[in-house]
Amino acid sequence: MPVAPLAVEVRHTPSNAAVCTLSGDLDIETLQPARDALDRLLAERPLALVVDLGRVDFCDSSGLNLLLQTRMAAADIELPFRLAALSGPVRHLLELTGAKAVFTIHDTVDAALDAGR
Repeated sequence: MPVAPLAVEVRHTPSNAAVCTLSGDLDIETLQPARDALDRLLAERPLALVVDLGRVDFCDSSGLNLLLQTRMAAADIELPFRLAALSGPVRHLLELTGAKAVFTIHDTVDAALDAGR
């Protein structure tokens, strides 16, 4: 079965926040573009980092691990890190693993961006 690619889109807001939108499968075989983008954004140190997960069709433990690692790296540099617009599969994984409790989660990207104002 062919691997569905992961699309990564990064945008910066006028308020110097960064939004990383992921689309497709976030798993061991596809997560490198997301890792690269999130690492770059951490190095840039925007005022906030929001990961839009509304278009993620599947997320495995390696995708969850990437989000957890990014959350910890952001905390180390006091960078607000928020997840937004969780797709059903991502929400299910976070609830199943108990990881939902460690993230700041918002229903929409706009709500995540507004949270820091």
